[in-house]
Amino acid sequence: MIETKALRPSLGVEVTGVEDLADERVIAQCMEALKWRGVLLIRGLNLDDDAQLAFSRRLGTVRTPAPGKEIFVVSLDPTKSQSAEYLKGTFHWHIDDTTHDIPAKATMLTCRHAAMVGGGTQFSSTYAAYDTMSEQERKRYEGLRVVHSFEAAQRLVHPDPSPEQLAAYRQLPTHESDLVWTRRDGRKSFVIGATADHIVGMDPDESRALLDELLEWSTQEQFSYTHDWQEGDVVIWDNTGMLHRALKYDPSSERTMHRTTIAGDEAWA
Repeated sequence: MIETKALRPSLGVEVTGVEDLADERVIAQCMEALKWRGVLLIRGLNLDDDAQLAFSRRLGTVRTPAPGKEIFVVSLDPTKSQSAEYLKGTFHWHIDDTTHDIPAKATMLTCRHAAMVGGGTQFSSTYAAYDTMSEQERKRYEGLRVVHSFEAAQRLVHPDPSPEQLAAYRQLPTHESDLVWTRRDGRKSFVIGATADHIVGMDPDESRALLDELLEWSTQEQFSYTHDWQEGDVVIWDNTGMLHRALKYDPSSERTMHRTTIAGDEAWA
């Protein structure tokens, strides 16, 4: 029998009693959890890559960053992941795909090896952060446009990049969107995080202060959930409205996650 339990008042749900991942009731429950709770946890599934891909495909179209590469290995070990250096940026709050026209709808991680110390993943709901804000505060952010860039996120890791690093960062396009995203269904959330470079038309210092203040508001404990990984865990989250970050861990750790990404169908406003 499928049962659910809230992980935090503002977000997250743990689903237990899952026996058949092809069961339409399971898929329907997962989709509801992603829409209204943002983060879905199923412990102890121990999915291999084929099973993870099959489950992911039931949730939507799996995005393939490169031919035959539907599974992305998340590790700070460069022998396991060519993106190990880039992944150091994931220790900062972020939303994926803010520099793309259409963001991923959801992300799934399966835990292959958990870190002995640290290495959890934190999530924070920008839906809840917006909904809890006073009307006066909301008006402060309505109508503002924000520019997102890969460079902004990487400067948090390398504040004084070399000319070669800077050139590499700037090869990737920037993207401008509403700071407050109003979706087709009317729900609103903030588009913020490490990639948020500046507010269009605002003094740089004021822009930075506003973005930092909004990120601090949105990542309060009341809007957040910290997941301590166990081997075999599966966590799926709404990439469009949930900020997330990894908690620091030793790079020599065996911590390894396998990630699949579900394509979205709604462009940033």
